[in-house]
Amino acid sequence: MSQRAARSCLAWLFAGVLLASAPTTADSLDDMRRSGVLLWGADAVEGGAPYVFLEDPANTESHVGFEVDLGNALARELGVKLKLVQNTWDSLVPGLLRGDYHIAMNGIEITEERAKEVNFSTPYFVAGEQLVVRAESYELNTLADLAGKKVGTLGGSVAERILKNTAGIEVVSYGAQNAPYDDLALSRLDAVLMDTPIAVYFGKPNSKLRMAGASVGECQYGVAIKKDDLRLLGEVNAALARLAQSGELRRIYEDWGLWNDPTARHLGDPRPSVAPAPRYDAYVKALTGEVTFWTRVKRYASYLPLLLQGAWTSLYLSVAAMLLAIALGVALAVSRLYGPRPLQLVAYAYVELVRGTPLLIQLYLLYYGLPNLGVEIPPIAAGILGLGLNYAAYEAENYRAGLQSVSAQQMEAAVSLGLSSRQALRHVILPQAVRVAIPSVTNDFIALLKDSSIVSVITIVELTNRSRELSANTFDYMGIGLLTAALYFLMGLPFASLAKRLERRMARYLRSAT
Repeated sequence: MSQRAARSCLAWLFAGVLLASAPTTADSLDDMRRSGVLLWGADAVEGGAPYVFLEDPANTESHVGFEVDLGNALARELGVKLKLVQNTWDSLVPGLLRGDYHIAMNGIEITEERAKEVNFSTPYFVAGEQLVVRAESYELNTLADLAGKKVGTLGGSVAERILKNTAGIEVVSYGAQNAPYDDLALSRLDAVLMDTPIAVYFGKPNSKLRMAGASVGECQYGVAIKKDDLRLLGEVNAALARLAQSGELRRIYEDWGLWNDPTARHLGDPRPSVAPAPRYDAYVKALTGEVTFWTRVKRYASYLPLLLQGAWTSLYLSVAAMLLAIALGVALAVSRLYGPRPLQLVAYAYVELVRGTPLLIQLYLLYYGLPNLGVEIPPIAAGILGLGLNYAAYEAENYRAGLQSVSAQQMEAAVSLGLSSRQALRHVILPQAVRVAIPSVTNDFIALLKDSSIVSVITIVELTNRSRELSANTFDYMGIGLLTAALYFLMGLPFASLAKRLERRMARYLRSAT
């Protein structure tokens, strides 16, 4: 199972738990009208073209896509403004149920399973699943031709279900919609099956690939709305009906080169399309245009502010979480070694429980689970708390090892010289234990800095998230990846240097004390 598929299963599990235990709340329509803003949950990183993506990767406010146009049209019909709330695709429904936004709309396919968790609007777009193969693979044109072949798709999608129900196909599931086409061009796959809009934007422009045969199956996209937001559901359905009747839906899809027969039948507009597709043409031109070395350098320079913004979020999130982890880790280690028996058991249970469960689940519980108990934590606070509580368990073991490395006779000697047990622990034992633990603590901080990328599942946009967004929009994985790696390296370097200085200072302190 792919990482995205696993995360998607986990997210939908939490969505079901949230729905089952969530208290009844007022309709979101009043909140939207009071604020004058329609909060829209989407993933501009994995959602990508043509749904929602950055037109100018150096500008975080330049989101475009056919769903951006649709969202703006819906907001206009509802008399409010549209505001995008970034969340990972897997977490869109849990975030909706938590109340982070009023609607979720990002190529979310209407399925029986999802309809149990949320209400869906009337479908706003209908598409089939399009097969894409390498240009020279003339023998592959239908699903029947794929027997014994390796075929890529998105995890948790209708296309994945179709492939798994077709005998003889080796299905490879991905978490990002561009990755399968990259692997297909590199001959790592024999074919890719995905929603037609994705194939049109990622398969069709690539000269190494071709769209094979007619589309198969059918998927319908709907706006996801909480079960108890019936008034908002009615308003959204009415707005969609007005947009379809006025022809604006058709105009949006034609602009992006997405008008197709299934959508035409669904909207009752069978007229053939002869309109140009300026947004699609601009996308292809930007994608296939020649990029010189100096143009690439200028691009990287323009991306730096965006990456630095994400780096700052990662840095202060990691520093705050590490301070919490250190403080709690010391308390746990001391409690486990020197506390009364009940406190030792509590410290032991905490360490084993936290180390034995994934950080992702802990973040889901903090951010999406606690609201059902009446406790709502803002995203940044939840990220700091989740990382800090998780790493505290590992820090506790580092400090316990450091404390146990100090001879027991030193405690006895300190007490015999008139120090209390607390004074001996503070002035004699802990300084020596800290010196032993410093290298491990430094390693843990650097690991935490990299693990901070996981907080993207709770709507926080940090460095890795920014890097993936830029890569998905420019298809420049090498250059942006190296730039991102350099930023992580530069952020961790001062702390490694600081740790060495602290080790030397602790050594001098212990020598002077001796």
